Amino acid sequence: MTIAYDGTNYSGWQVQPNGLAVQQVVEEALEKLLKERVQVRSSGRTDAGVHARAIPASFTTSRTLPLQAFVEGTNRFLPADIAIQDARIVPAGFKPIIMAYAKHYRYSIINSSVRSPLDRLFSWQVREQLDLIAMEAAAGRFVGSHNFAAFRASNCVAKTTVRRIDSVCVTCEGARITIDVVGGGFLKNMVRVMVGTLVDIGKGRFVPSDIDSLLLRGDRKEAGSTAPACGLCLMEVVFPEKFTALPEDV
Repeated sequence: MTIAYDGTNYSGWQVQPNGLAVQQVVEEALEKLLKERVQVRSSGRTDAGVHARAIPASFTTSRTLPLQAFVEGTNRFLPADIAIQDARIVPAGFKPIIMAYAKHYRYSIINSSVRSPLDRLFSWQVREQLDLIAMEAAAGRFVGSHNFAAFRASNCVAKTTVRRIDSVCVTCEGARITIDVVGGGFLKNMVRVMVGTLVDIGKGRFVPSDIDSLLLRGDRKEAGSTAPACGLCLMEVVFPEKFTALPEDV
């Protein structure tokens, strides 16, 4: 299934002992529909307060229903801030987190001294005027396979900190700055630290070439701030064609 959610009221995707997680709510809705408990496995985790436009998640069930019933039926039991977008059959043993080729995250900034009430849950308001040219020059330095140890949360437990980044694009329309990051995988808080560092470059606290030394030295204390969770949204997860060219209905 492809799931969209407003993460404002949740402790992230993954079920955890303290706080309500999106995964828990989806599994409870599916249990009501299917009359059996299922475990939903996603393509990865999102932090508390982070949103998703299209996060894929798979599960196995003994029930046979039309695919549209999985969409409409599950949505009947979900709150307004979570919705199943579509459903399809995948091969047995399909694991989204392993089989995903790339993920696309988008971060939204409102660069204005005046707050935007309608954007407050989905963007970071930065009052100081940002140097967009410097941010664009720095963004491209992330592209490639690098050691992103300087761009992760202090409690990140990943065994390796090398990640592949395919593109980082900074665009501006009026007061809205959008940072799109596409890569093979991400460390905990990685995109948010990348964005926080780009914003610090936009403020003149760093220069674009500092990205190179941060990647080389791998010291989190030297990198920029961690951008707020509210501005981040998982836009898309890309799978090899063999997993996408599948029957649309049964």
